[in-house]
Amino acid sequence: MRCLSKKHQKQGDEHGGEIPLPNPDEGTIICGVVRHLGGDYLIAKCLDGVDRKIRIPGKLRRKVWITEGDIILVGLWDFSSEKGEVVYKYGKNEVNKLVEKGVVPKEFIDALSELI
Repeated sequence: MRCLSKKHQKQGDEHGGEIPLPNPDEGTIICGVVRHLGGDYLIAKCLDGVDRKIRIPGKLRRKVWITEGDIILVGLWDFSSEKGEVVYKYGKNEVNKLVEKGVVPKEFIDALSELI
């Protein structure tokens, strides 16, 4: 068993080994990053076909680098469905699992790569 620092142990246990999925009741949706606007804002194309202005919260901004083409889980704001904030960034392996499960269509990934 490897001995990991507290920082690395915490990162692995954050979601209990499960990939967080979108939940319409909680107001979350999967989006793909189209471009950075500067600061902590970006434009993302969501699965419902809407382009949204997304904010990267401070706790993620310092830990996770979000670049164009990344697939993210977004929590929509209650008072404005055109805006939201990043909840989770999916890794490449997680995106492949989401495609296998049918949560994200392969066409969405292909269309996102063409936009960039």
